[in-house]
Amino acid sequence: MAGAKCRLVLASASPRRKELLAQIGAEFDILPARGEEHISTVKPEQAVVELSRQKAEEVAGLLVSKKGITGKAVVLGADTIVAFQGEILGKPKSREDAARMLRMLSGNTHSVFTGVAAILLEHQEAVKTLSFFEETKVTMYPMTEGEIQGYVATGEPMDKAGAYGIQGKCAIYIEKIAGDYNNVVGLPVAALYQRLSKSGIEIL
Repeated sequence: MAGAKCRLVLASASPRRKELLAQIGAEFDILPARGEEHISTVKPEQAVVELSRQKAEEVAGLLVSKKGITGKAVVLGADTIVAFQGEILGKPKSREDAARMLRMLSGNTHSVFTGVAAILLEHQEAVKTLSFFEETKVTMYPMTEGEIQGYVATGEPMDKAGAYGIQGKCAIYIEKIAGDYNNVVGLPVAALYQRLSKSGIEIL
């Protein structure tokens, strides 16, 4: 397998994951997973692995059923969540929910988990699956209620786990991080590349 570049298929419509893959020079197609997400655990590190696998398996199954793979391909699923004091914070359901999350995170340290699942397809079959997660600790400066409401009003929090985007307007409230910055954005591309490479799967 080593040395043979695989076609990469991203099972996500996330513009941030698209940008991160483009940043490292990867060539890829986008085929977002559309299925309903289900988790069987309250542990965030297990939940993101479950969700990323569901996305990758859905798209891999679709490609196999439609015979959409002629050579080798890697289907990449990813999911990111924020966790604070045992509570998983996904995308906010409303502006009020976004403000609630930001009040929780304000002045505190939380964890961002991204789960990644990579399914290698070859000759119309899934021959290997790699799953892992990365955790990054993020500490936020205290935010006033006015700052929280002002940030929520921008609309930026609404499609992001934990109701904030570290690469966006919320950058002014990030005091420090411990771990991979790209993991917080949505995809730990360094860990992904290293793990695939060690398994003989080349995407660059």
